[in-house]
Parts: sequence; structure tokens; C-alpha cells
Amino acid sequence: MPKSPPKPDLRLIPGDAEIYDLMRTPETTTERVKRLQLEARALAVEQVEALERVLLEASRMAREIAEGGDAYPVGAREIAGRLSSDLPARAETLKAIVSRAL
Repeated sequence: MPKSPPKPDLRLIPGDAEIYDLMRTPETTTERVKRLQLEARALAVEQVEALERVLLEASRMAREIAEGGDAYPVGAREIAGRLSSDLPARAETLKAIVSRAL
């Protein structure tokens, strides 16, 4: 049986995606600096959003430990209990800071 050719990799590009036009003139240093600053800000926002997700996951895990009963040492349960209530508020604060910065 002959082997069929591989299917092409068809990906949609979002409408706001920036595609570099090879026919345009090279960007100036100022344009490049502005573009790189925008990229750096976008990456920073992505990283803060990732931190928010990690904090919420840590809060969920801390709640499990806090409610885990005698299987966990008393001190660990107490710290986990405080973290489970504190981390979501910290994540919300980060979310508010990022939304104001945009």
C-alpha cells in the first residue's frame, strides 16, 4: 500500500499577529526600540499571568494540606491554611496591577 503524503500543517494566524513584510524598508533604531519595548511588556504580562495561575494552584494545594487532617504536621497545616487564604488575594492584586498597566 503506497504511503500517503503527510498532511500540510495548516495553522490560523490571529488577525492581530504581526507579520514581517520582507519588502518594506528596514526599521529605524527608534522603531526597533519601540517594537522591542512592546514585546518586552507583552512577555512581562504573560509571565505575571503565569504567576497568577501558579499562585492559585498553590492555594488549592495549600487548602488540601490545611484540610488534610492528622496526616500532616500541625505547623504545616497552619501555614498551609494561611497560604490558602492569602494567595488568592495576592493573585487578584497582580491581576489588577496588570490590567491597569495595559
